[in-house]
Amino acid sequence: MSATPLRQLALQGAAVILVLSLAWPYFGWQATAMPWLETSVAIGGTAFLFATLSRQPWWWRLIHAGFMPLVWATHRLAIDPGWFLLAFLLLLLVYRGALSGQIPLYLSNRQTVAALDRLLEQENAGRCLDLGAGLGSTLIPLADAWPERQFTGVENAPATWLASRLLGVGRPNLELHWGDLWNAPLAGQDVVYAFLSPAPMSQLWAKAQAEMTPGSLLVSNTFPVPGVEPSAVIEVDCSPPRPLYCYRM
Repeated sequence: MSATPLRQLALQGAAVILVLSLAWPYFGWQATAMPWLETSVAIGGTAFLFATLSRQPWWWRLIHAGFMPLVWATHRLAIDPGWFLLAFLLLLLVYRGALSGQIPLYLSNRQTVAALDRLLEQENAGRCLDLGAGLGSTLIPLADAWPERQFTGVENAPATWLASRLLGVGRPNLELHWGDLWNAPLAGQDVVYAFLSPAPMSQLWAKAQAEMTPGSLLVSNTFPVPGVEPSAVIEVDCSPPRPLYCYRM
């Protein structure tokens, strides 16, 4: 099953229908109130089983397992609905990529930045593009290390983009754009770096093949392109392991 929002909703809905279709007749026959805590846990367990059988990534399995128990717990707290709207808007500002494109906010660590720094030196790369630049944790130190080279980042979450712009002030060789990474042109870039998720990798590979210049390099942090042999794999000394998969165009 593809990990799209609609299919995930259908999976959770199937768990709800299955559990309630068994619980309602049973407790109705017993003439007793539905034990909603136990029912929500049963729904979570069923959703976890469905997610496992459909080979969902581990984080989706945890989301499915915890969703209904958290709904029950939140209901018990009797929180004003306005707080939920505020929380949703704040999450949208930071995690828009996760909601719209199954791309969570991942921050590259210092070991990865050091590995990219060495790679840029080996490639003699004059231009580097970061698809999903987040807070600029990758591009800002690289722009400082290589003032004669040009670095560009694209980020679609407004809050993280704004934070990266503020953190990146005063660097003429750094451009940070707010926009959709799928609309970002890849032509002319020597190195294109991405730290996304497994879901969009095939689509990213198709875009890279169509737009990137022959001889340039696509670098994916942690997530390989399915069915495509990388030109090189750079092992990064960190925990958990975050290898860099390099694909020569």
